[in-house]
Amino acid sequence: MTHYIYLVRHGEHQDAEHGLVDGPLSPRGRRQASLLADRLSGVPFDAVWHSPLERASQTARAVAERMPSLSPEPSSLLFDCVPTGMTDQTPAVFEPFFGSVTEAEVDAGRAQMADAASEYLVRKSGEVHELLITHNFVIGWFVREVLQAPEWRWMTLNQAHCGLTVIAQKQGRPWTLVSHNDLAHLPMELRTGLPEDPLV
Repeated sequence: MTHYIYLVRHGEHQDAEHGLVDGPLSPRGRRQASLLADRLSGVPFDAVWHSPLERASQTARAVAERMPSLSPEPSSLLFDCVPTGMTDQTPAVFEPFFGSVTEAEVDAGRAQMADAASEYLVRKSGEVHELLITHNFVIGWFVREVLQAPEWRWMTLNQAHCGLTVIAQKQGRPWTLVSHNDLAHLPMELRTGLPEDPLV
């Protein structure tokens, strides 16, 4: 028996190009979400959780339309956040990014992701399939946590809009990374959200 967690970054949102924090899915984002829903429609999900931000909520609703028995639930543990600041190991190239991040934001992000790991990375009995629709940095942190990589490594793990990452744990074994940022369900013109320069 295996516990699977499917991690998905939300679809592209309308206000992304204007630098706004949140907004509804763009037409392209709605297509991404629809194709993601098709891809996941055969998975026997036990639960769907999503960030309360609008772009994640709409992505979750698109998935639920294909699976009417599901009731997606918002979780504040899946909000977008910055889980660490600069560390002794963080390459200096990332320093400009942290210039606009306050110490309070980092403290909040670190606490949030500690709680998220405690909530979700807990082995449940039986065969379990859970879907988490969230944000780039959050998924990067989960993957880093599963791989037990240095803290700063979340910064190098980027996800495209509606990219699919799967982690799993068999009874008595550690969590493993099954797949990362799988985009097979998206045609090339819908593969957005991966910056040429990470964190830009």
